[in-house]
Amino acid sequence: MNDVDIQAIFNMTPEAAIAYLKQKRVDVSWDWQDMLDDAHVSAFTIAKSAGLDVANDIYQAVVKAAETGQTFKDFEGELRPVLENKGWWGKKDVPNPDTGEIQAATLGTPYRLKTIYLTNLQSAYMAGRYAEMVAAKDTHPYWQYVAINDKRTRETHRKLHGHVYSADDAVWGSLYPPLDYRCRCRVRPLSRERGEKQVLPSPKLETITVDIGENKHTGEQRYAQRTGIRVDGQFIAPNAGFNANQGATFLQRTARTAIEKAQSAPPELAKVAVGAMMKNEKFRNALTLAELAWVAELLGLTP
Repeated sequence: MNDVDIQAIFNMTPEAAIAYLKQKRVDVSWDWQDMLDDAHVSAFTIAKSAGLDVANDIYQAVVKAAETGQTFKDFEGELRPVLENKGWWGKKDVPNPDTGEIQAATLGTPYRLKTIYLTNLQSAYMAGRYAEMVAAKDTHPYWQYVAINDKRTRETHRKLHGHVYSADDAVWGSLYPPLDYRCRCRVRPLSRERGEKQVLPSPKLETITVDIGENKHTGEQRYAQRTGIRVDGQFIAPNAGFNANQGATFLQRTARTAIEKAQSAPPELAKVAVGAMMKNEKFRNALTLAELAWVAELLGLTP
């Protein structure tokens, strides 16, 4: 990993990123198409997982990397021997857990471990960064897309570089990074004075359905949605599986869980708990209109 990668991923406050990772459950999937978009927020999964213990080993290694700021070299050095000892390494003939059929599969490789490391940490840190930026919207109401802009940057991501939109613009519901595997893009907040000079009109969002391949064992054809915008006539959207703002989904899930717990508590206790939570701007911003209506009624704020 070079200095640019390290700065792009690790130069961020880790607390919210770690919380994002720790709230996930470990799941097992055979094909990457089994889990797309918002599902990534609640589950950590590795395609072609030989068993839950292997997926859990990788998950725990990712959490440790986030907690300690571990470099990829150290991450791979600790995790690879564990995976090799369990037989989850290289190309092998393994049984498909859904059909029992023996299938040739590529399991662990250095390239795959780096993709797992970069993509999961970037997703976690960007989810944490989103929470921080939402809390700062009063002073920094504009957000700017920032790409690394080196020879490895995707051309579509490069076209988004420098684009400034209102923090509340619907465009961030889709075009909030990462937009693909190994995406290193980020978003930075801008002050009102600085952002007003650069802000662009809200772009028109387009959603297309793309073919993501056939399940070779069931014959099922799989599809995914991609929502994006056009820049210089070119359609730019997250790749299949990344068509969601994981930071926004994480905030909404966290707020919803808190509300569900409060709704099952005695009214007086719920009133105290919800009153305290409503002082947190990130919590307030994550509530739906229905949840806000329930809160208002609980706190006696309805007319």
